[in-house]
Amino acid sequence: MGFRSIGTRLTLWYTAVLTLTFVLLGVATYGLLSYSLAREVDNALDGVARTLARQARDRSAPFLPPDVDAAFRRFFGFSPMDRYFDMRDPVGRPDPTLQPNTPQQFPLSRESAQRAAQGLSTFETFTKANKPSVRVVTMPVVDSGRVINLVRVGMSLESIVHTKRQFLIALAAMLPLALILAGGGGMLLARRALRPVDQMAATARRISGEDLSKRLDEPGSGDELDRLAITLNAMLERLDTSFQQMRQFSADASHELQTPLTILKGELEVALRSERTCGEYEHVLTSALEEIDRISHLVEGLLLLSRSDSGIFRMASKRLDLAQVMMEVYERTAILAKHRGVVLDLGVLEACDMEGDPEWLHRLILNLVDNAIKYTPEKGKVTLSLSRADDSALIEITDTGSGLTPEEQEQIFSPFFRTDRASEGKEKGAGLGLSIAASIAQAHGGRIVADSGPGQGSTFRVRLPLLSQGD
Repeated sequence: MGFRSIGTRLTLWYTAVLTLTFVLLGVATYGLLSYSLAREVDNALDGVARTLARQARDRSAPFLPPDVDAAFRRFFGFSPMDRYFDMRDPVGRPDPTLQPNTPQQFPLSRESAQRAAQGLSTFETFTKANKPSVRVVTMPVVDSGRVINLVRVGMSLESIVHTKRQFLIALAAMLPLALILAGGGGMLLARRALRPVDQMAATARRISGEDLSKRLDEPGSGDELDRLAITLNAMLERLDTSFQQMRQFSADASHELQTPLTILKGELEVALRSERTCGEYEHVLTSALEEIDRISHLVEGLLLLSRSDSGIFRMASKRLDLAQVMMEVYERTAILAKHRGVVLDLGVLEACDMEGDPEWLHRLILNLVDNAIKYTPEKGKVTLSLSRADDSALIEITDTGSGLTPEEQEQIFSPFFRTDRASEGKEKGAGLGLSIAASIAQAHGGRIVADSGPGQGSTFRVRLPLLSQGD
């Protein structure tokens, strides 16, 4: 694994954190050990001093070494070789009649003498060059409220220093082992934790635009990696759907463009095979112009849908009355409805002020009305209405046509979709009208829904946001 690998970085972080924890724990343990040993030494020295002070009150004979050894064994469990015992008079002068000979002497400090005069004990640490430090306690011997002697007891701290040194040596010896174990354990844990990621990466490398059907394995553990796999699978599902729609869109667009181009090419080739009269040439050019208009209308619709999908649908935005746009569409399509024998009825029209592009809104409503008239049989009826619904304008276009199945309602706004009845009928169209209408509604912050059933006619409802009262 390289340094840029997540597993390597996790291992290093894990090792660093564990090392820091080990060092901090070692420092804390060493401090606690030092404190505990110092407290134990002070407590033991205090106990020895109290025992000897009690004996000094009860007897006037000099202390013998066995007496001092017994006191040390009682509190230390052994009699230290480098122990120290000193007995002084109340003013701090050595009293040879009350103490055994001691190989080393430690001066009585002014602070110790002052505290002893007050009946208080004092702990001191004496250090000499090239010799271990000695811990000494000075305790007053009080009889009837009067200080009669000073007892001084001490011992070398060499054993304490040795104990702490051994602890540091053991700690230092354990640190490399801890680092090795931490690094190895961290590496194993990182590899095990990241194994699903490697599997995801391997699967992802096998997925291409030609085949998006493969999915990542979901561990089912409910952890972050499981959620990542679920998210990536959902993304792949959306990409697969988008690619399929793009392929279908391209195929449908090619098919829709191929038909008029083939007709146009055939008519021109036939016209050029031999000389024609002016009337015949005029007929061919008129037919060719119709096919060119059809191609132009189709390309315009494709460009509009492409801009809508890419988020660059440009439109003007100004204040308008949607009822006026509805009236213009009604007047324009009334002749078409009459020509087809369909009754075009104008229902309720409420004033609805909104921000939008009047030309695109005109086209939205026109596409819906034209679609309703186109697929409504003779003597049928198409009704237009506009009302306010909370903070939205509600456009309803209802027809008495053959209706739509639930499956058709799910796809009715897809580009190039045409129902089986429409494909078999005489009506021409590329199947872009409702897709364009849905894109225009979406660009205005609205939406279109279809409510229909086989043999029950259809109602298309468009909801568009209205201006607030303060605007």
